[in-house]
Amino acid sequence: MAASQGYPHGPRAFDAIVIGGSAGAIDAISTILPSLQAQTRVAVLVTLHLPREAPSLLPEIFRPRCALRTAEAQDKEPIEAGSVYFAPPDYHLLVDAGPQLALSVDAPVHFSRPSIDVLFESAADIYGERLIGMLLSGANHDGARGMVAIGAAGGLCIVQSPASASMSAMPQSALDLMAPHHILPPSEIASLLTELQMRRIL
Repeated sequence: MAASQGYPHGPRAFDAIVIGGSAGAIDAISTILPSLQAQTRVAVLVTLHLPREAPSLLPEIFRPRCALRTAEAQDKEPIEAGSVYFAPPDYHLLVDAGPQLALSVDAPVHFSRPSIDVLFESAADIYGERLIGMLLSGANHDGARGMVAIGAAGGLCIVQSPASASMSAMPQSALDLMAPHHILPPSEIASLLTELQMRRIL
């Protein structure tokens, strides 16, 4: 399915990108995030399964690789275009009305807090068809239900091809439930984002 099908072609066709992954996803994100240019007017929200007992260094790791601002998500923080927000360890990251970030210590989902499903489902509620969802490498089923929610809301669904993932269970679990718009390795996800930027719909 073409990336443009069912989407407006003017600027700001998409307002946000949500990305989820677990084992092996950092390598994929290292390819994907650098494709976003400084003038890209979307917000990016990332949930990765992280050890609860250690601080996350993801904003610092990705800061020199990204043209966008990188930060750890803060509760009640307004979501700004041109920023990448990483879920902190042991907190669910959600999108709330505003739009703004919200952090929660509700029970783990799929044994995970932060949970990808929690982020994806809340973002789908707020952004609807103006949302891009990406589910990457990982070893459990977290994120599959959230991808279904993004698709049902009219958003653009991208799943890492299981063959390109270090851990195929997570992307395959989404494919078992739905037919995403794109099933791609990280390098081709990056190329797709570049194409969307060139067409001025990011």
